[in-house]
Formats: sequence, C-alpha cells, structure tokens
Amino acid sequence: MGQENLAPTQITNIMKRPFSPNRRFIERIGFAGLTATALVTTLPIVGTIVYILIQGAPAISLEFLTSFPRDGMRAGGILPAIIGTLYLALGVSIFAVPLGIAAAIYLAEYASDTPLTRTIRIAIINLAGIPSVVYGLFGLGLFVLFLNFGTSILAASLTLSIMTLPVIISTAEEALRTVPQSFRTVSASLGATRWQTIRRIVLKEALPGILTGVILGLERAVGETAPILFTGAAFFLPRLPNSPFDATMALPYHLFVISTQVPNMPVQIQYGVALTLLAFVLTMNLVATVIRSRARAKRQW
Repeated sequence: MGQENLAPTQITNIMKRPFSPNRRFIERIGFAGLTATALVTTLPIVGTIVYILIQGAPAISLEFLTSFPRDGMRAGGILPAIIGTLYLALGVSIFAVPLGIAAAIYLAEYASDTPLTRTIRIAIINLAGIPSVVYGLFGLGLFVLFLNFGTSILAASLTLSIMTLPVIISTAEEALRTVPQSFRTVSASLGATRWQTIRRIVLKEALPGILTGVILGLERAVGETAPILFTGAAFFLPRLPNSPFDATMALPYHLFVISTQVPNMPVQIQYGVALTLLAFVLTMNLVATVIRSRARAKRQW
C-alpha cells in the first residue's frame, strides 16, 4: 500500500517513530557534507574579499576618491572612473529596469501559454547566458556605428541594458508568479480591473523578488568590461563627461587598464580600484537588502 493511501493517523504515527541509530548516523553524515560544501564554497569568496581589503585599504583616501589620475595613472585618484560607473549604472536603470519589469508583467499576467510565449521565455533564458563580449560587439555595430552614437555613455548604457534585460525579466516574472492567485481573484471580485490588481497588489507583493532581479542585473552591468570596452569606455580622460554622447572612464575598464597596460603600476592602486568597485557593488546589495527586507515585512502572505 502506497503512502498516498494511508490514513492521516497512520502517517502521523510513522512520522513520530524515533530514528534508528543508522538513520541518525546517515543524517549526521549528510549534514556534515552540506556544511563542508558550504565552507568550501564560501571560504574562497571571503578569503578573496579579505585579501583585496588588506591590499587595497592603504590606497583608499579622500584624494584617491576625489581627484583625477596623473603621472600616467600611477598617482592621483579615480574620480572620473567612479563618476563614469555611476553614469552607466544610472543609464542601465533608466533603460533596462522599466522595460524589463514591463516585459515580465506581460509574460506573467497577460500572455497566454502558447508555443510563441514558451519560445520567448526560452530565448530570454538563452540570452542570459551569452558572453558579454558578444553584447559588446553587437553594441558596437548597432549603437556606435549604425545609429552613430559614437563611443559614448549612451551607447554603453544601451548595450549594458540589453545584456541585463534577460536577468531582470526572468527574475521579475518568477517573482510575479509567486504571488498567490487568490489575491487576484479577491481583487477582481471587488471590482478592480486587471491593471489595478497588478499595480496595487501584485507588484507590491512581488517587490522583494523584483528587486533581487534588478540588483543582479545592475551588478552584472557595473562589473562588466567587454561591453563598455567597445562602446563607451576611455583609457584616460582629464575631465568629467559633459553629455550622454561623451566617452567616460569606468572602474572595471580602469582596473583592466592599470593591471595590464600600464607598466610599473603600484600594486596598492590596483587593489584600491578593485576595493572601490567591490564596495560599490556591496553598497548596492546592502541598499537592496534593506528595501527588500522592509517590503517582505509588509507582505501579507
């Protein structure tokens, strides 16, 4: 007789049976294996962060963060790279986030389950795995050359936006689908339209998951080098960009340049740039975590 045919009292009695010594031993082995796997996974990450912190902390100063590089980028600061990274993150937020969330709403709430929509979802998943250098070449051909945006913040932001869209769409759609269907049913029974239900209930309840996708996409965009190498990054600029059609320095490309192209570069400066980029990403994570925690606390399920 299968477990699905057992009476509730029989199932309760089975669950209350004490573990045999062999089962407890196997359980401990399983927990030990999971703990070891977690340590093996996290220790290298923590070790890398600590090493970058130790090596890069001596380079961090007010001058390093607020001045321009000089002496062939072997001295001075990284202000243009910081500002350029902020501009690129802002550009991706403007282009990718609204479009990605809108596409997720359509796929999760409006689109029927047809071969076309299933094909679209598969295409989105596949696009998320394309190497970033391919997106860089695509952006070079479309935005820099065909649309004549030139090597600019606008071209780089649009390229990074296309690269991050699959991540935002996939995670936002999954977050929308986790909202219980009963919320939609009750809202419709009270006379709300579908859009009112989505805007006032579904989006509010799915906000933590949507934020996760947005931050994942932005973090990938901020840390990429190949796309901006082809579309918007400059080796060195003695000034800040004045318009979206200007090129810009950026922390990932600046780190690549000073690590591979500049001879006799002090190691402290290299790790200082890496530490600044790491702090930039971790700050984004921290802000998103706080917002997500507050949104989860207000959820009704």
